[in-house]
Amino acid sequence: MSGEHAVEYRIEDLAHHSGATVRTIRAYQDRGLLPKPERRGRSNVYGDSHLARLRQIADLLDRGYTLASIKELLDAWDAGRGLGGVLGLVAEVHGPWSDEKADRISRVELEAVFGGEPDEEAIAEAVDLGVLERIPGRDDEFLVPSPQELAVAAELHAAGVPLVAISGHLRELRGQVEHIASRFLEFTTEHVFARYLGHRPPTDADAAEAASMVRRLRPLAQQTVDAELARAMRLFATRHLRYHLGTEGARESGDNPRQVNLPAETIRAVEGLVGREHAAEFIAAAAEREVHTRTLEALTANRRAAMDVDQNS
Repeated sequence: MSGEHAVEYRIEDLAHHSGATVRTIRAYQDRGLLPKPERRGRSNVYGDSHLARLRQIADLLDRGYTLASIKELLDAWDAGRGLGGVLGLVAEVHGPWSDEKADRISRVELEAVFGGEPDEEAIAEAVDLGVLERIPGRDDEFLVPSPQELAVAAELHAAGVPLVAISGHLRELRGQVEHIASRFLEFTTEHVFARYLGHRPPTDADAAEAASMVRRLRPLAQQTVDAELARAMRLFATRHLRYHLGTEGARESGDNPRQVNLPAETIRAVEGLVGREHAAEFIAAAAEREVHTRTLEALTANRRAAMDVDQNS
């Protein structure tokens, strides 16, 4: 019974099976990412180990690793340190950070949701923002990475918000949220993950432990943001409502009136002017009028300064 022969590839065949170009394969060899092929006469011969290594490199590149980092990881692998923990950590970090599932939407459905009229500019903006993703070979259908985000945009548009305003708000919001995410990662890296990531690459055991910590801490960022957003919305929504109802500045429930000491001569003068029973009301109205006057003066001064700058520029 004859044994099975190992599969052998010419460089062109290896490129075909791996999806890499011949030029890329040679570049990987020059950088030490790919072992040298066997020499058979005047030909170079590659095997399944080369194909597996090329697929491994492609996977790590897709996960955001640089070629220099991949070289370190593969050197560790070749030295017998293993990549199981590291790849588990990579998979954990690159996994979904919410329970939301991506969906698809047809162009007809999309137009119906947003008013029934085609708007190629708005679609291009949504694609640029990642709210929609084009599907190769399908001009009539889009991938929706976050159906919730698209649903929010649809509700805002139905409430009368223009699409250009929605996309502008999303860009602004995204920058602020990315800052929050960056700070959370800096915080957890300093206080939690630094102990596991001290080696480059980390040991297999440390990487596996770090992956476990990612699973435990993953929900905390969203829970914290949800709680703080709810607190802030309650605070600012109340202020906005009071302002638009014309009660801005009204005392909060349970607040005590503040006592203000005025010279006795001033109080006597006010009482002589409007009577003792109306003195307190008169003083409060005068103070409020002064505040409004100074506010208007400040706004006018700022406006004049801006006009002077425009004229001189």
